[in-house]
Amino acid sequence: MKRRNEPRIEPRIVSVEDIAPAPAAKPIAEISRALAPAPSDLDPRYDWSRPIPALGPMAVDFEERIDFRRLHRYRLARTRQALAGSGLGALLCFDQYNIRYITSTVIGNWARDKFTRYALLPGTAEPHLWDFGSAAKHHRMFAPWLHQHNCHAGMLGLRGAIHPRIGLMRKAAEELKSILDENGVGDMPVGVDVVEPAMLFELQSVGIEVRDGQQIMLDARERKSADEISLLNMSAAIVDGTYQTIAEALKPGIRENEIVGLANKRLYDLGSDDVEAINAISGERCSPHPHNFTDRLIRPGDQAFFDIIQSFQGYRTCYYRTFNVGRATDSQRDAYKRAREWIDAAIALVKPGVRTDQIAACWPKATDIGFSSEMEAFGLLFGHGLGLGLHERPIISRLNSFDDPQEIKEGMVFALETYCPASDGYSAARIEEEVVVTPNGAKVITLYPAEQLPIANPY
Repeated sequence: MKRRNEPRIEPRIVSVEDIAPAPAAKPIAEISRALAPAPSDLDPRYDWSRPIPALGPMAVDFEERIDFRRLHRYRLARTRQALAGSGLGALLCFDQYNIRYITSTVIGNWARDKFTRYALLPGTAEPHLWDFGSAAKHHRMFAPWLHQHNCHAGMLGLRGAIHPRIGLMRKAAEELKSILDENGVGDMPVGVDVVEPAMLFELQSVGIEVRDGQQIMLDARERKSADEISLLNMSAAIVDGTYQTIAEALKPGIRENEIVGLANKRLYDLGSDDVEAINAISGERCSPHPHNFTDRLIRPGDQAFFDIIQSFQGYRTCYYRTFNVGRATDSQRDAYKRAREWIDAAIALVKPGVRTDQIAACWPKATDIGFSSEMEAFGLLFGHGLGLGLHERPIISRLNSFDDPQEIKEGMVFALETYCPASDGYSAARIEEEVVVTPNGAKVITLYPAEQLPIANPY
């Protein structure tokens, strides 16, 4: 029914000219400018005039602690920056540490070696994530920094347990290629970090040119922001406290594996989110270093060393300490003294602009500590970057640093470790310190006392 005073609308024919054209697609260059890292996102926010914080792990409203969204922006910006200078069109990551660095997501550590999760950073677009089943839905609900439609459920076959003939890898490769095409980088090489051969073949079969992407990711990850450095310091603080527990428990009659069990509990009690490994080596097992633990009983006078590899919010420690049980011989003390001298010499050299070969040169040769080659002694006189991964840049040793010296940079965080066999033929000392590279040199963040050989429960 017509309403009173309502104006009458006359019908008319609509011509093509009356229809507004659809907005033109933005050129790739404009998209690149829009999604390029903001300078503020790349700012590591260093303030070396203040102590490196190791504040409580809880969130509070009365002091600034870790800003996880700022952390995400920094890590993604660093990745974009590294990708932009690489000549690659995208990065495809199966390495769990790279996935976390780009997407700020993680699931159970069981996924570390399954090649099931993967992430794609296509050009300057937002990252895509494929995760295990319902984890994708969880991310859409609880990870608002990721675009909801970029969080996909994915399954490639659980390291071949589902045969490639089923076609899961083929479908995944086709989906990846379509996303690359949509973002204008389908004809450019793609950097891949680690990959199963069957998946590599499928990527190649759909026309994706695969290049080494791990080097690009390691470039991005080598310099830590202030937030990352704080997390690494908090992670080290957890191990400081755990070594106190070990020192109190290290008495005759306890076994190496019991120490490992006590340490695991203490680490998780203090906030660790992943205890990757603990080495516990004592007595005649100290030389050569076996890199494990057993059920050996601790005895009076044993020299014993431990390495604690764990993470807090993903950021790892590699932190050795040596103890003697009750008492120590002159041979054991001398081995410790030399290991301490070697690590102190390395720490004294650390500052921006120094090269890794200069640090490696201050350590004895493999033959000087009883090994036939630098390959056989690798990892004993050693430096390695720390972050979300246990072994990041720089890697410092006599095996590689003379052939490929790398520059030490402000904001790097790495561990330095030394090892010295004792003259008794079976004892040995092992020391490791984690350092942050500041403009003025190294700042040690592993604080359990190690200047002198610690005697646990002295007689």
